Amino acid sequence: MAMVFKFDQIFSHKSYIDELYIFSNIIMTFYLQFLILILALFYGTSVCFEEIEGKTLTYLVTRPISKSAVILGKYFAYTLLTILMVMVGMIFSFLILNTSHLLDFSAYKLLLRYLGVLSLGLASYTAFFTLFGTFLKRSILFGLLFSFGWENVIQYFPGSTQRFAIVHYLKSLLPGSTGGRFSFLIFRLEPTSPGVAIVTLFLITAAFLGLACLVFTLKEYIFED
Repeated sequence: MAMVFKFDQIFSHKSYIDELYIFSNIIMTFYLQFLILILALFYGTSVCFEEIEGKTLTYLVTRPISKSAVILGKYFAYTLLTILMVMVGMIFSFLILNTSHLLDFSAYKLLLRYLGVLSLGLASYTAFFTLFGTFLKRSILFGLLFSFGWENVIQYFPGSTQRFAIVHYLKSLLPGSTGGRFSFLIFRLEPTSPGVAIVTLFLITAAFLGLACLVFTLKEYIFED
């Protein structure tokens, strides 16, 4: 996507297009409202479901480690993997689009802030979908409904209703959340203060991970032929 915009700018001589604006409003929107949701959904639900589907769960739970350690270990491994994947894509997109801002250190601060927001988003969503995968057989289907139904609709509701979406707290951490040129990302946003947003995201992650460990510990999984 970044290369398409850059080549279009070069060959059509559209020098008036703000590269940082494209990065912040189009590339970041794609990552925040689509890519991290897809990555978190497929990796989060795989924490438990892939072991059940592959019938390898028995080999894990008979080891001398707790069931919670299995969930936490796989969760942190998958979350780190998805964060690295997103970081590589974001950094390359930034470098491609912002060739004229490579010596502008304020632009790098913006990039680091975006990477931090996306990392928090991946941690929160992956924890949520890990819980989905521990007790729902069709967890991916429900995850898709949640991701592109609830999360993409409730964030535009006025008032406190939008605070029931994880993406609300991620958007509250973006620069310009009180106004400015980041219009695609902050449309109808009534932001929560950054401190409260960060604490809420950590609490969401911890709560869903705790519930996932509890369900995985107590539930008896039956393999289907």
